[in-house]
Amino acid sequence: MFGPHNSLNAYSQNPFSLVSLRGNSDLQRLSRYIMFTNKISSVVRGLGILAILLAPLQLQAAPAVRPNVLIIVADDLGFTDIGPYGSEISTPSLDRLAAEGVSLSNFHTLPTCAPTRSVLLTGHDNHNAGIGSQLPTDNQRVNPGYEGFLSPGTPTIAEVLSEAGYHTYLSGKWHLGVEEGQRPHDRGFQETFSLLSGAASHYADAFPISPDEPVYYTRNGTLVETLPADFYSSHAYADHLLAWLEQDRGSEQPFFAYLSFTAPHDPLHAPEEYIVKYKGVYDDGYQALLQRRYAAAKEKRVLPDNLALGEWPGYIKPWASLPGGEQTLRRRDMETYAAMIDLMDEQIGRVIQWLEDNSQLDNTLVLFFSDNGANPFPATIYGGHTREYHQQFNNSLENRGLPGSFTEIGAGWAAAASGGFRLFKGFSTEGGIRTPAIIKPLGGGDGAVNHSFVHVSDIMPTILELAGVAYPAEVGTETPDMAGKSRLRLFNGDTTQNHQPEGVGYELHGTRAYFDGPWKILQMPAPLSSGKWELYNLIDDPAERINLAAEQPQVLARMIAEHEAYEKEVGVIYELVGSLLTVARIVILALAGLFVLALPGLVSGLRNKNAALISLAVAQLVGATCIVLGMSTAGLALLAISVAGMLWHSFSNRKWLALAIPVVTALLALGHEFLTSGRAVRMLLG
Repeated sequence: MFGPHNSLNAYSQNPFSLVSLRGNSDLQRLSRYIMFTNKISSVVRGLGILAILLAPLQLQAAPAVRPNVLIIVADDLGFTDIGPYGSEISTPSLDRLAAEGVSLSNFHTLPTCAPTRSVLLTGHDNHNAGIGSQLPTDNQRVNPGYEGFLSPGTPTIAEVLSEAGYHTYLSGKWHLGVEEGQRPHDRGFQETFSLLSGAASHYADAFPISPDEPVYYTRNGTLVETLPADFYSSHAYADHLLAWLEQDRGSEQPFFAYLSFTAPHDPLHAPEEYIVKYKGVYDDGYQALLQRRYAAAKEKRVLPDNLALGEWPGYIKPWASLPGGEQTLRRRDMETYAAMIDLMDEQIGRVIQWLEDNSQLDNTLVLFFSDNGANPFPATIYGGHTREYHQQFNNSLENRGLPGSFTEIGAGWAAAASGGFRLFKGFSTEGGIRTPAIIKPLGGGDGAVNHSFVHVSDIMPTILELAGVAYPAEVGTETPDMAGKSRLRLFNGDTTQNHQPEGVGYELHGTRAYFDGPWKILQMPAPLSSGKWELYNLIDDPAERINLAAEQPQVLARMIAEHEAYEKEVGVIYELVGSLLTVARIVILALAGLFVLALPGLVSGLRNKNAALISLAVAQLVGATCIVLGMSTAGLALLAISVAGMLWHSFSNRKWLALAIPVVTALLALGHEFLTSGRAVRMLLG
């Protein structure tokens, strides 16, 4: 049981609801049911949509036969997790799309699910779209841009295309608001079957990823209370989209379809017959998998030629160091993850086959991508997902991936899926925001790989230009221009295009980034980095290993100023707790090192005219300062010398106060080093 008890059981009242619809007769029956329910239901739209209806939409020179658009989004899929990008996982449907289209090697999303989806559907920066944070804090939630649902004043692509005469469908994950007025049926999608929350069990039990995030499914805005016993997410999402396509087959209206899978987001779930296909494939572990995929992706030219694999991250345990029992469990998790992608690809194939069978494939722009990088985090990262909550699941080897289990791939497999890029989901590094993306243009393409920088915000302006529809000039209140730019020539298959980023800003959960030309600046808090701005030339260094901040101070200063202007324009509000903790850490360490500890030793040395004590105290002071400023090697060396000398002096002269000074200083320094090292990140990632 999930959702409010008073919600309508929209599916238990109908025998054709959510069943496995493999046959055409089943599709036709569900289509007739949908048509019947459409006749007897009339949904009053919110004020935001009324404004859309009244907005002056001017049709541009539209094609004679208006094109269809199909957007397919995977959830937490890593860069090398599909065949065209070097994966061993069976993805024949995506292989076909890549062979008949264009694979993008430089496509960028946002670090997490909801912000990416807000940008996709509005063309605006996530702060302007209402999703300034995936989990807004109390100080953010009261400000515009942090509502936690799509801003009513920002039109969605479904609203604009619906008003322009398109059928609009959404099947799958929404994650952009759960209350009435915030759901996809309220935001321009005429036919919807949607998971409103961010994730859930992929089976009929529909248990949440956390008690703090209840599971809500809706059908055209109406809450669904129970799911059929044979429910599986990816299959059900394809079922519904196929039913709507069949329902409107023969219509002169084009369609815009958003097929939003929840695979392969955790919990890892797949039928056993799919899991066993990958038994033994991952026996040699995640480091070996990274090597294989890296070589395959290089061969397919989706990785930059100059991207070299670095050392295995120190914050992830090497595969060989894991006990045999843990290796067995983690292999099973990766087998399940692969099975989820395999099954998702199968459902994509069903939709593509329908388009081909009904002579619609050539007139349909198909775009596939992932909403962010692979997910490295344990389940306990979700608020409210305590160890006690987790213990209710049966995660035995035999049940992993089956109903009643809850597992995730972990940081090791996520790193392997990132293809050599830095980090993964949750971070504004390339491993978190550079994802696979495939365009199948109208009429098809030649299987080329394009290296242009394309951002998720470019999708809506591109599709509107393709459809010959202008963006509304005003919706309720003045609406700013979309952040993205049309890339229609590229989406039409012109692979000679080579776009570079032109001032693209990021800010999410304490990580900040800014792209301009070949340059990228990046700032991440401890324990991931020093908290200082870093500068990278992504053409020369796509792995973000060579920080050029010191060598290029003018470039760094210019881009920091441009990022500050970006934050002011979109109304960034910092997370109060995280910001205060970062400031407090720096201030406390600086004050402790400079005044509380080193200064008394210096005073004691001056009072007793002891040159040795003075020099040791000064070395302590400088060492502590170096560590606070991020120069850990020099700081630790100075501290080691000064602490050793101070200890010798204290023991030989029985100066116990002086003895306490180096001991406490050393402990603080080591604590700081721990926070900024891989050991702390390893603990964070479980």
